[in-house]
Amino acid sequence: MVSGGVGGLPHGGDLGAARRRFPDAPEPFLDLSTGINPRPWPDPAPLPPLPPEAFTRLPEPDAIRALEAVAAARYEAPSPDHVLAAPGTQLLLPLVAGLVPRGAARILAPTYAEHRRAAALAGHVAVEVAEVAELHGAAIATVVNPNNPDGRIVSREALLAVAGAVRLLVVDEAFMEVGPKAASMAPEADRPGLIVLRSFGKFHGLAGLRLGFAIAAPETLAPLRALLGPWAVTGPAVAHGTAALADEEWAEATRTVLRSTAARLDEVLRRHRLEVLGGTPLFRLARCPDGTYEGLGRQGILVRAFPDRPGLLRFGLPPDDPALGRLDRALEAVVSPLHPL
Repeated sequence: MVSGGVGGLPHGGDLGAARRRFPDAPEPFLDLSTGINPRPWPDPAPLPPLPPEAFTRLPEPDAIRALEAVAAARYEAPSPDHVLAAPGTQLLLPLVAGLVPRGAARILAPTYAEHRRAAALAGHVAVEVAEVAELHGAAIATVVNPNNPDGRIVSREALLAVAGAVRLLVVDEAFMEVGPKAASMAPEADRPGLIVLRSFGKFHGLAGLRLGFAIAAPETLAPLRALLGPWAVTGPAVAHGTAALADEEWAEATRTVLRSTAARLDEVLRRHRLEVLGGTPLFRLARCPDGTYEGLGRQGILVRAFPDRPGLLRFGLPPDDPALGRLDRALEAVVSPLHPL
């Protein structure tokens, strides 16, 4: 937890820490601190039941290959051999950073802080840079695209130029399911020295399954496959992941719903004179007066703050109209005294 009452919790989604920080907040907490879809697949239907074998048997190799094949189709990878299923992309970060000899790791920032930490864990000298051109010459360069938290997009052309000027380019496309398909580097995964990371849980709202993918040339993936071993992904993740990734009708409908919900969230934020700086259809970044984070916390609403970027808050999507109304009322109570006419 950040000391001194300034800034938020080090990561989103930690309701236990939020309750300790705001012990008198009304329950239930409204958690808007993550970029996870609040309407999980297969909304509006319930999550389908799993056969007992998903829990009692190790995942079959054929089932894992089927999961990687449907992921290749969804993400437009060159082939299923270019896709590696993993127990979440978070676990992959230090493993990927360890694929190249220790050297300069440059991360296009500001962005998700775990990339810098993972590179340092792998022994690299990790630094954050502000411009794409500053990535050139690195042993390993990392770009989050669309970026978290501001939604910045780096074009495929610019990323291809970086790929030709570094030993390994890592493109974290955790939010690309709601980003511009033309910017995705997954179709370019046959290039040496390129790894694309894709998150399953954020867009599908099933983060607890811990499922993600590395997309790269088969020879690039080979050491990662060896490190993960044969049963890295759980049976429930294989079953639900395969079904969800094959559900293109749900995916298209969900993108429409998310864009509409994000637009309505923007309306609420702007009504309280908060400056919306960007984001994606899964989260919005806004400039807020000092005290907004703490005020919302005392109202039982958790958002994402950034200790190194005071005044900026990231808002995840409210799950429904009552939740959006609760945020609206809380902002009226919190921001109006901080933002007088």
